[in-house]
Amino acid sequence: MGRAAAVDRVERIVEAVESEPMPVPVREVWAFGDVVLGLDPVARLDVYVTKDLLFKDRPGAEAEFEASHGMQGVGKTVSADWAEAFPEHLRANANGHAAPEKCLGAHLLPEDEPVHLEVCNTGFEDNVTQRLRGAQARGDWTQVLDPRAACLWVDTEDGGVRSEEAFRKLRAGEFVFPTLSESLSMLGLDEAEANAAADAVRRSRAESEGASVRGDVV
Repeated sequence: MGRAAAVDRVERIVEAVESEPMPVPVREVWAFGDVVLGLDPVARLDVYVTKDLLFKDRPGAEAEFEASHGMQGVGKTVSADWAEAFPEHLRANANGHAAPEKCLGAHLLPEDEPVHLEVCNTGFEDNVTQRLRGAQARGDWTQVLDPRAACLWVDTEDGGVRSEEAFRKLRAGEFVFPTLSESLSMLGLDEAEANAAADAVRRSRAESEGASVRGDVV
């Protein structure tokens, strides 16, 4: 998508998080990868959402939604109030349980745009490191996160705070980052590992189409 359209899409995601009920509490929204590099067009827009785990919500809601929608976990893993307001965005995993990451993806992403949403209960920087260490241990670079990123919105005790400066830099293409392989080397990979990981990330982007969502629990 064009660069301006990609930034507009990120801003609409932040606006939704700021103003609409979410299936689970959202703590942070980041943009990472191509969109923060000033590229135009952006081959794929990468967005990272840090969420809280929802352990319990409304008593009795799970049984109600299982009876009405054939889905377990509403009121336990995703908000019952959200599910009532946005039933069209309810999504389940393969076991028939409401899946927070899929619900967030359905709520925040149009299906026909090249946008990837990463959803995790830990912050972006911590997850970059954890995913990289796991990939290094396995010798499998397919799940590495591009560490080049900008935090756009953070939840605080006083409410959500948007970084207008980060959005300004994003629109102007003013963020300055090293290459992907150099960024991965700075996180501890040797040159061969960094090149292999960077190639895997680029292949994954090139092979993906439409909207996609990945969920992590750390």
